[in-house]
Amino acid sequence: MKRFHIALVVNDLQASIADYSQRLRFDPTVVVPGKYAMWRTDLLNFSINQMPERAGELRHIGFEDEAVQGFSSTHDINGIEWELFSPQAQDKKIVETYGTPF
Repeated sequence: MKRFHIALVVNDLQASIADYSQRLRFDPTVVVPGKYAMWRTDLLNFSINQMPERAGELRHIGFEDEAVQGFSSTHDINGIEWELFSPQAQDKKIVETYGTPF
């Protein structure tokens, strides 16, 4: 399965989890308290990071694809970061970057 990925920066993780869960009609798949949350739906991999000083910014976009191995990142002509990763590679990167989710 291939999912579009979008990552945003938020001011308040808990308030954003409540807001986006209502909008997506789905609870987060992964939460690292005070740092990170991610939703995996059939079509979308949506993640948020708490960084109040950068709230509202796009962090990056890309694709989660079960057919790829590992994790890669490139920038497009406009300087936007695009990631391509397998679900397993992203799960590993979450733990390495933010800590163990609950």
